[in-house]
Amino acid sequence: MPKSVSLIFLNPVHSQFRGSQILPVIDPVGPLAQLDLQGSFCFKQVIIMRHALMLLVLPVFSICPALNNAQLVADPPTLANDSGNQIQPPIAVKLPTDHSRFHLFLLAGQSNMAGRGTVEAGDKTIHPRILSLNKNNQWMPAVDPLHFDKPNVVGVGPGKTFAIDYAAKHPDVTVGLIPCAAGGSPISSWKPGGYHNQTQNHPYDDALKRTRVALKSGTLKGILWHQGESDANQAKSVLYEEKLHELIKRFRTDLELPNTPFIAGQMGQFSERPWSDSKKLVDFAHQLLSQKVANCGFAHSDGLSHRGDEVHFDSKAYRTLGHRYFTAFEAISNAKTKFAQ
Repeated sequence: MPKSVSLIFLNPVHSQFRGSQILPVIDPVGPLAQLDLQGSFCFKQVIIMRHALMLLVLPVFSICPALNNAQLVADPPTLANDSGNQIQPPIAVKLPTDHSRFHLFLLAGQSNMAGRGTVEAGDKTIHPRILSLNKNNQWMPAVDPLHFDKPNVVGVGPGKTFAIDYAAKHPDVTVGLIPCAAGGSPISSWKPGGYHNQTQNHPYDDALKRTRVALKSGTLKGILWHQGESDANQAKSVLYEEKLHELIKRFRTDLELPNTPFIAGQMGQFSERPWSDSKKLVDFAHQLLSQKVANCGFAHSDGLSHRGDEVHFDSKAYRTLGHRYFTAFEAISNAKTKFAQ
């Protein structure tokens, strides 16, 4: 047996729960389900039985020789509630033991970072090297929706597409996303002690705590920021640039990572809702960021469409925006490399 083993339970696809019926499912000969993450995991034979309020899960695992380093990242949850509705359980993940090969990205801001796009089948596809820190600070395979700020409306955002591009460019690393956006949050709530009533949380404090949890396993490579709509009014917009610069400095100082890249995404440009002067002022703060603060970038929203509410992007636009975040991040990385040479 390896010294350090990391396993959590894969959703047994053959299990069925209907009301309070007892439906035992036994697969005594072959694998009930298999997930191969870089040749590390083999799952065999799962026995499931539900009786009244009790759900019993008895797994038997076959551990492949390649499984020689990993961590326990979650406890097995209940697979169904009393009504028979399935609850998605954690899925087996393997964290790199070398922190330098687990690249982390903080996703922060308001609803257009959290994502409000319609989730489609492809958005649920698991990438073996892209993980996300869930609400309980457990690493899980990254599938949309990544965020949980407003469960009834959250959907596809730019984060996973960014991670897919990054993973393709860096085939030897695992990507870890840290979702922390809070829909409707003004930049004033992104400071120590700041509170956002809509999501009933402290956006900055919570993001800092979650990032520090993630840093126990990996290395922070960047911060992706999309926010500004809640500050696009006459009173707040004139202060926005100053607060944005303070936020970047605060993140870098509190995390003790002074050179962390910071990418700001552009607010939606929709012809049905022309920008006010206040919104243009917030946009200028985003666009000029790379000229005024080191290691900062800008992802534009030219040509992107909304989901029908003239505020939030649609799913296709979110994915395009994710590509643009990656392009902006790469520009910073390439500039660093060129300067070092």
